[in-house]
Amino acid sequence: MTDSEDNRRQVLYWRLLARLFDGDEQAALESASVAVVEDIGLPSALLDPTVAVDSVVQRHPELAAEFDGLMVPETEDSRDKAAEVRRAALVSKVLLNVFAPAPHTVTAGQLSCWQADAGWLERALGCRPGELHGGRPGGAPTGLGGAGGGGTPDLSTLLPAIGPDLAGIEADLVKRMHLREVLADPALAAKLSPSMSLIEQLLRDKDNLSGVALANAKSLIRRYVDEIAEVLRTQVEKASTGKVDRSVPPKRVFRNLDLDRTIWKNLTNWSPEEERLYVDRLYYKQTAKKTTPQRLIAVVDQSGSMVDSMVNCAVLASIFAGLPKVDVHLIAYDTQALDLTPWVHDPFETLLRTNLGGGNDGMVAMGLTQPKIAEPTNTVVVWISDFYETRVEQLFESMAAIHRSGAKFIPVGSVTSAGRGSVNPWFRERFKDLGTPVISGHITKLVHELKTFLTS
Repeated sequence: MTDSEDNRRQVLYWRLLARLFDGDEQAALESASVAVVEDIGLPSALLDPTVAVDSVVQRHPELAAEFDGLMVPETEDSRDKAAEVRRAALVSKVLLNVFAPAPHTVTAGQLSCWQADAGWLERALGCRPGELHGGRPGGAPTGLGGAGGGGTPDLSTLLPAIGPDLAGIEADLVKRMHLREVLADPALAAKLSPSMSLIEQLLRDKDNLSGVALANAKSLIRRYVDEIAEVLRTQVEKASTGKVDRSVPPKRVFRNLDLDRTIWKNLTNWSPEEERLYVDRLYYKQTAKKTTPQRLIAVVDQSGSMVDSMVNCAVLASIFAGLPKVDVHLIAYDTQALDLTPWVHDPFETLLRTNLGGGNDGMVAMGLTQPKIAEPTNTVVVWISDFYETRVEQLFESMAAIHRSGAKFIPVGSVTSAGRGSVNPWFRERFKDLGTPVISGHITKLVHELKTFLTS
């Protein structure tokens, strides 16, 4: 590559970096980039982030094929050195359209354009449109290897991170736009990728939706709930199973025969002369599990800071409710409490009845919880909150009373896949002194705690 071509390519990439990190134009870089693009015969619209890639391709259809595999590295020998400047201009276009800072207010049309541009980025990376978008990367596309010379860097190691980044950007755009406008358009709503931030928006606005918009909102919520349920159900199935109930006599069938124990117990009947073991008694394995009904009461703070916990807990409660001999109750609260037990088997219906937001007053939930503890030793109470409460000491004393009654009390900071969450230090210290420390909000730990209690 000549010095002139190298300088041109660097101008385009410096301009790209400047626009990605600062929305304001740098006059010198802009004018130099326009000169480069026009000199190599490309349309100046490539430098305008407000012009969608679809629009550029529609006006210049010959460019469509150049975007496919655009960012898949090639060897130095296979690359036309002069074409690197052209490649830099096209790469800059797709990256700037997808990753440039978004305006404060986003319209439905702008979201649709961004989704289309994200699809062009996936094509440029050698993926199918939709393969990375939504945070579910399909792995490194064929052909991704080390980049040669001064070309595009090797992106194979970045692909797993790009998918979640695209989903995060889309979620941020959704927050800035008129969501109802999108939901009213079935084609546009179908392009939305379910995410926690989107579900939060839908749950907060559900009472203001109707007709097609409400139907599309429900469809998105159900899709997300089904995805979460599939993951959590697997975690519950992998958790420990119940202990053997030795009070139940084993069934005397061949498949339950304990051969090792039978031989050991009858060794005194061994005949050395005949080299034969005479068996006086057969021993069988005990397989019956304890089936004592257990009561699980899940109390969830549904204030604005606990949205992900509300979603995960609704799904988790429905899974445990499907287990035999488990009586599950679900209570949600902010400054008012709601008994969601009648809908506990259907997390979708449960979430539709939540009312996200508001403050924290756990005592209103305690009023619904205490009457449900009929047999303390047979009851586990899971309280999921950040514990930034209104009536602090009164609530803690009520929780301590549950613990002293013989019921198992499990305070949980949050229920997320990442396990992160802020917990009121005052409560954290007192739960530790009580002997019931706040467990990590990581959902796998809660699954283990519950399964251990319910099957013990």
